[in-house]
Amino acid sequence: MPELNESDFEAFEDDLQILVHALKESFNAEEARFYVDERHDTLFVELEGLDDYSEEEITEIAGPVLDELDLDFDEIALLPLR
Repeated sequence: MPELNESDFEAFEDDLQILVHALKESFNAEEARFYVDERHDTLFVELEGLDDYSEEEITEIAGPVLDELDLDFDEIALLPLR
């Protein structure tokens, strides 16, 4: 990921918050958190109740959200909140 100036970083943070909020709503989750692994260019999003869904359901629900809010990560991983 290239070096970000302050306004770029704020826009990036806003995009992440929008994505996490959209995923929370899509999965009816009360809680969620995210972690960016810059070294591997991966976004991890933990969602409450995600383990109640099958892998196919997760793909079906999250796919449109991830496609619409296309963030520049090599990988976005959805995990159950622990």
